[in-house]
Amino acid sequence: MNADQLCGLLAEPSRLRTYSAIVLGAATPEQVAGSTGLDAPVVVKALQRLTKGGLITASRDGFTADAGVFKDAVRENRPERVPLDPDPARDNILHSFIRDGRLTHFPTYPDKYQVVLEYLVQNFEVGREYPESEVNEILNRWHVDHAALRRGLVDARLLDRANSIYTRTT
Repeated sequence: MNADQLCGLLAEPSRLRTYSAIVLGAATPEQVAGSTGLDAPVVVKALQRLTKGGLITASRDGFTADAGVFKDAVRENRPERVPLDPDPARDNILHSFIRDGRLTHFPTYPDKYQVVLEYLVQNFEVGREYPESEVNEILNRWHVDHAALRRGLVDARLLDRANSIYTRTT
């Protein structure tokens, strides 16, 4: 079941309430009606639709919910992870701090911060001179605190600074 089908099954308030009641332990139509306040015919119709859709199952003991369908729907629609670095260890570090092309937060461990800085410095051409305003513009695409990133790149000796002109060293 994909996310659209899952949302479609739960988009109707009576089905959502019915599913919720089953998740919370109601096993019979009477228990569902009692806990949701829905009329019996509405509950029966919702149970039929949820069963047909695969969100709940019926057995001799009553209805049960399959919560695993949510995980399956997310996994099915998850975009393929694009590696940020060929080295798996470095890639894991980068994916911990970079989401949707933005640095979410600064690593507190120096080794991890170094990996992030080495990744970010790739935005600069080796040997080309950049005025500070252009460095700020490039780094601001990654994080609002471009000054801290700029300082980090200089401190890590990945960028040289002379008279507000920056050059990538490696």
